[in-house]
Formats: sequence, C-alpha cells, structure tokens
Amino acid sequence: MQRKGTKMILNTGQRTDIPAFYSKWFMNRIHEGFVLVRNPYFPQIVTKFSLDPKVVDVIGFCTKNPRPMFPYLNELKPFGQFWYVSITGFDQDLEPNVPPITQAIEDFKYLSGKVGKNAIGWRYTPIILNGKYTIEHHINTFERIAKALDGYTSLAVFGFVDLYEKLKKNHPEIREAGQEEALLIAKSFSKIAKEHGMDLRLCSKQKWLKDHGIDVDGCMRIEDYEKAIGEQLEVKQKMQARRGYCSCYLSNDIGAYNSCLHLCAYCYANGNKEAVLKNFQDHDDDSPLLIGHLEKEDKVREAKQESWKSRAISLF
Repeated sequence: MQRKGTKMILNTGQRTDIPAFYSKWFMNRIHEGFVLVRNPYFPQIVTKFSLDPKVVDVIGFCTKNPRPMFPYLNELKPFGQFWYVSITGFDQDLEPNVPPITQAIEDFKYLSGKVGKNAIGWRYTPIILNGKYTIEHHINTFERIAKALDGYTSLAVFGFVDLYEKLKKNHPEIREAGQEEALLIAKSFSKIAKEHGMDLRLCSKQKWLKDHGIDVDGCMRIEDYEKAIGEQLEVKQKMQARRGYCSCYLSNDIGAYNSCLHLCAYCYANGNKEAVLKNFQDHDDDSPLLIGHLEKEDKVREAKQESWKSRAISLF
C-alpha cells in the first residue's frame, strides 16, 4: 500500500547540534507534542510537525556532544532513534567548544549501551590536512578511536573537507587532499575499520574511491533507520542534499542555521560567530521555534504526517 504524506523521519543535526546545546528545548517540544520549523530560505513559512511516536518513525540525531541529552534518554524510548556521533580528536584551533576525545569516546560507549550498537554510528569527518594535521596524524587518530569503539558500533564514516569559499578565505592553511593522499587515507581507514568490526563509508565528493573498494553510496540510508528500529519502512521517494555529491536519504530537519556553539572552523552551517551568538540569545527553551518566536506575518502550515512502518512482520 502506498503511503502518502511527509516522510516520517525527523532529523536534528543537518543545521545545528541540538543534543549539545538545545536538549531542554527539544524535550519541551517532545512534552508538548509538536515543533515549529522556520524555512531557512523563506523565513515567513513555518512548518508544524507533530512529535507523536505514532507518526514519527525515527528521530535522527547527529552530534559532537550527546551528553546533555543523557538525562532524557528514557523519555525518548517511545521513539525510534538513530545517532551519529562525530569524534575527530581535533584541538581547539579547529573545534573550540567540542568535548575532548576521551570524554567523547566514553560518551559514545555509554550511548551505545543505551540505544544499542545498531542505532549509533561514528563519524570521522572532515579530514583536514595542514602542517599540524598530517596524514599520519589522521591514520593514528582514526585507529585510536576505532580501537576504543570496537564492539560499540558497526558503522564508521569518513570524509574530506570541502573547501568552500568562506573556508578558503578564513583558513588559507587548510588544503584538500590530493588523489594519492586521499587513497592512502581511505585504504588505511578501510583496513582499520575492518579490524574493528566496522563498515566504512565515505561522506565527501571523492566518489572515485569506489573503484578502490570504498563504499560511497551514502552514509545515512533507509536501511540504517530500519536496522536501528528493527522494522521495515515503506519509503516511496528519495531526497538528496546535493545531487552528484551526497547520496544520503535526507529527512525533515527541525534545526536552524547559525545556531551551533561548537563554532568549528570548518562548519558550513554557521555564517559567522556574531550571528551564532545573536541567535543563541534569541533562543527560548519554551518557544516552539528553535530561534525566536512566531511572528504575526508568519504562515504556519501543518505537515501531513503518516507512519511509514511496514505492516509486514520484520525479521531484523
């Protein structure tokens, strides 16, 4: 039976890090049963999503710091969940407000114990090369983290930095990996991931690595959500972030750009620090919107929501 309406996977991590900085707000939305999301390109258009587990099949979390959400994990149990936790081990020159690697590893292991290893993946991205962060540094760091997470996840994702214009201007010392460098890193990561029971996927534009045995078919797939919740989803359409670049299945994101206080030097979702700090000041834990409040000129539309869970018995 074809299911009509909005796909019922909600995402919290394409525009900001909700678990790290807005956990209380998020749980207030869960308690009230809905969330409002402002269109980033047409700000007066606001979408209302129900947060009822009967129609929300999965909530996708992508974070560098899941710890602030830990007190609420029991309340989230009625919802299907899939978590991506990024651990790169960069210093504060690139990730000024990200927890240290030792804490990140311990938090990952704790979260895995709560949601299950099928509902959590590890992201090591972006790979940045300069005088400090060398190929050898990345291989050693990846191996250290993979060893620590052995048995806590079966999925690892890596990707190379995308040198967009703002990043080139603000950090001229950062460069892209050449083909030989990218191949050396990919082969090394593939070997390490296999040794620690992890499937390795690429999350960047170097799709030619497919010819060298690297999985380039997207790091967020419907089968990942299905495996996390133990049920099949009847998906009838596929959305991509950037055709020819990202192969992932994308869902409804409830975050907002220019609101992540990690302030990572390479971030695409933040325009500048001043905008982030202003938006954070405008945040209200009791507002249905992540940033600010509903205005008179706003046009609110309710998303048509319907569960995609298959009526067939799952054999996961």
